[in-house]
Amino acid sequence: MQSDRQLIRDTEAASILGCGRSTLWRWVHENVIPKPIKIGSSSRWYQSEIEAVIVAAANKSRAPQPRLRKRVRPRP
Repeated sequence: MQSDRQLIRDTEAASILGCGRSTLWRWVHENVIPKPIKIGSSSRWYQSEIEAVIVAAANKSRAPQPRLRKRVRPRP
């Protein structure tokens, strides 16, 4: 099976993301990561979707930040 179509469990997704299962599910509810595919009562993610979350977070954190100007207070 190709890795872009490999389905993984919540424990595996949490391990890839470096978080716990409860954090993983909180991120699902906060729309940080995509909702899982339901297969019966099981929840699965495509491994490529979890890896895409990591890439997106890395790109966002490495994006150039706007420079903030120092606020100059007038002297009394």
